[in-house]
Amino acid sequence: MKRFHVHLSVDDLDANIQFYSHVFGMPPTVLKPDYAKWMVDDPRINFAISKCGSRLGIDHLGVQVETDEELNALREQVAGARIVALDQSDAACCYARSDKYWTTDPQGIAWETFHTLEAIPVFSDTVRAQTSACCGTKPTVETASRNSGACCT
Repeated sequence: MKRFHVHLSVDDLDANIQFYSHVFGMPPTVLKPDYAKWMVDDPRINFAISKCGSRLGIDHLGVQVETDEELNALREQVAGARIVALDQSDAACCYARSDKYWTTDPQGIAWETFHTLEAIPVFSDTVRAQTSACCGTKPTVETASRNSGACCT
């Protein structure tokens, strides 16, 4: 089953944790010094906030899936739009290891489709570029050919 994903970059993590805990009626499912995530079932959403973005607001949107088959099906759907996309296998980002597929919509908002494989103790294995979405490089013709498998480049 798919779960909608939203990742916001925030300046005051504590104030936002308090706010979104009230909005969702529950505390974060994952809480780290620079990151919080709510796995809400009604509506099904993976809502994350962090202090890791290059600017405040929506960092990226996405769809979390539970199987490789669902990830492959979404990858094929996105490919039908004939837009540049970037595959990331075994990416370490946001305290999780995942297989990911990134694209950018016509407005420039990064979209992540991902299958989480396991939790990890660090935000990422590498340093993020401050010009990209949280843990993905916004796909362009250049990055699609240059970055295969790197998460937070």
